[in-house]
Amino acid sequence: MSCLGVHFAITPEEENELRELIEEAMRLEHLREVIEPRYFEEHPDLMAESGKSWDAMHRTLTDGHLFWIGGGDEDDGEAAGKGEYPLTHVVLYGEVLFTEPHYIISYKSPQQVRDIAAALPAITQEEFRRRFFAIKPENLGYFINEEEFEYTWENFLTVRTFYLRASEAGRAVIFTADQ
Repeated sequence: MSCLGVHFAITPEEENELRELIEEAMRLEHLREVIEPRYFEEHPDLMAESGKSWDAMHRTLTDGHLFWIGGGDEDDGEAAGKGEYPLTHVVLYGEVLFTEPHYIISYKSPQQVRDIAAALPAITQEEFRRRFFAIKPENLGYFINEEEFEYTWENFLTVRTFYLRASEAGRAVIFTADQ
């Protein structure tokens, strides 16, 4: 699989459509056949592709590990896993909408999106660099170098801008990635 990550700023109607599908396989099918084509064709401004950088981005914004602890609404500021809310929720953390190991769908409420959008501008390139190069390469599975940093930083900037747009629109966000 390609392990490519994409964030989507979904409407309340789209959230309801996903939640009404009790079987997770149907949720994944709906994502692939309805939501993805809709956003790629009609709403590219309300999505953000992060390629394979989502892994390093999550590690950079949390504690350097790739734990995926989902579920619950952590709008009280308590993170679901390791790291500080709301940075933990930029990529992986949030409510899990798909639990099979071959795909990730994690949901962030409109309030969490506002919290994330408010926090991300404080992450400067210098701070992101400090956090990125603190990741242990053995945890990442590939080398940490300047090229990987630049790739992850550029995608982080895209995701940061995306969260600002999603927050302004009052939308929830789902992060998706195939494994």
